[in-house]
Amino acid sequence: MSISNATPLIVGISGIRGIIGENFTPQIATDFAAAYGTPLIGQKVVVSRDGRSTGPMIKHAVIAGLLSVGCRVEDIGIAATPTCGFFVKKSGAAGAIQITASHNPPPWNGLKLFRAEGFVVSPEAGAQIAKNYNERRFSFVDWKRVPSVEVIDDPHRPHLEAVLASVDVNAIRRRKFRVVLDANHGSGSAFGPRLLEALGCDIRVLGGEADGRFEHEPEPIEENLKGLAHAVREYSADVGFATDPDADRLAIVDETSRYIGEEYTLALAIKHRLTQEMGPVVINGSTSRISEDAARHAGARVIRTKVGEVHVAERMIAENAVIGGEGNGGVIDPRIGYIRDSAIGMAVTLEMLALRERPLSVLVDEIPRYVIRKEKFPVDRPRLGETLDRVAEHFKEGSVNREDGVRVDFEDGWVQLRGSNTEPIVRVISEARTPERADSLCHAVRRIAVG
Repeated sequence: MSISNATPLIVGISGIRGIIGENFTPQIATDFAAAYGTPLIGQKVVVSRDGRSTGPMIKHAVIAGLLSVGCRVEDIGIAATPTCGFFVKKSGAAGAIQITASHNPPPWNGLKLFRAEGFVVSPEAGAQIAKNYNERRFSFVDWKRVPSVEVIDDPHRPHLEAVLASVDVNAIRRRKFRVVLDANHGSGSAFGPRLLEALGCDIRVLGGEADGRFEHEPEPIEENLKGLAHAVREYSADVGFATDPDADRLAIVDETSRYIGEEYTLALAIKHRLTQEMGPVVINGSTSRISEDAARHAGARVIRTKVGEVHVAERMIAENAVIGGEGNGGVIDPRIGYIRDSAIGMAVTLEMLALRERPLSVLVDEIPRYVIRKEKFPVDRPRLGETLDRVAEHFKEGSVNREDGVRVDFEDGWVQLRGSNTEPIVRVISEARTPERADSLCHAVRRIAVG
C-alpha cells in the first residue's frame, strides 16, 4: 500500500514511519489515526508510545484523530509494544495504535496498528486504512458524540503477570542471577526492571529512563552494544539483555561479555520451549538456520513465512504453533500473545539457565554455528523487480524461492534479497558455515544490485 503525499511516508504492512518535521507531521498522525478509527466508531482503542522525545506530540495528535471519529481512547502512556498488544486483548479493545519507530534513529517516529486480538493488523486491513487515508474517508462525529480519554495507571502489570505465570519463577529466583539490562532509554525500562526484580535477579540497568535520549544507536546489534558487553564484564553478570526502543526485540550478551546476538535469542527460546511442549515452529524466511536446526533436532515441524511479524503470527495461529518469531530477536510465544515480546524472551532465557544449571556461553556453544552477514543499501525501487530477476538467474543452480524478494538455498548456506517493510532500502542476508562463503554470497548480491 502507498500514501500519496509529496514526500511519502514509509508504509509497511502494519503501519507507518517517517522523519519528524520532514515526512511525518502531527497532521499526518491525526489523519492516519482518523482513517484507522473510522470503522471503529463508539469502540475502545488503546494508545501507547515508546520513549522517544517526539512521542508526546504524536500521541496527542493520534488521540485527537481517534476522538474525532468517535473512538473511546484508553491512554496507557509509555509502554512496550508487546505490553500494548497484551493490553488490547486483556481489555477487550477494538484495537490500538502504538507510537513507535522501533529501531530507527531518533529523528524517526511512526504508528503501529493493532487488531482486537492483540497483534498487528493484516495486510488487507492495513491497505484499507491507507485507502481511507488517501481518499480522506473520515467519518467525523459531531461535538455531542466526541468521547473521553481514560488514562490507565499501570498497564504493565497484566502483561508481567502473564509472563511470570509462564515460567518456573521459583527455579529462577533460587539462582539469584546477576543481570544487566540495556533499555537505552526506551520503553523496555518501563517493565524490564520490574520483571527482573520479580524473578529475583540482582540487576543493573543502563538507560533506565524512558526519555528517548538514546545512549547509542537504537538497533540492538553488536556494534551498538559495546557498553552492555563492558557492563556485563564489570558487573560479573550471568547475562546481559538489550531491548530496542519499543522492546519487542531482544539481544543477548553471555557471561563472558560475548555478544551472541538476536538470532540466538529465538534459537535458544525454541530449543528450551520444545523440551516442555512439542508442536510446530514458525519462523520467517530471513531467520537463521540455527532456529530451524534447533526445532528439527527436537523433532518439530518448521514452517517459514514471508518477513513481517503479521505473517509469522497468522501462520502460528493456523498451525497451532508452540513458538515462533523472527531472527531479529523477536520471540513470539502464544502463551502471552502473537506478538514479538522481549519480556518472555528474557524470562525463558533465565528459566533455561536455571533449569539447565550451565552458563549461557556453554548452552550457546551447543548450537551448531553458522556465519551470517547482513547488509542494507538504497536501490532504485522501480527497478527492484529486475534486480531480483538478475539475482535469481545468477544463482539458478540453487533452490530459488520468490515468495518474499528472492531467496536462494544451497546445501551449505543461503542468501536473500528483499525490499524492507520499514525503511527505504533493500536488505541482503546471507548465511553459511564459513565466513568466506557467507561473504561471497552477500557480495555477489550487492554487485548485482548496485554494481
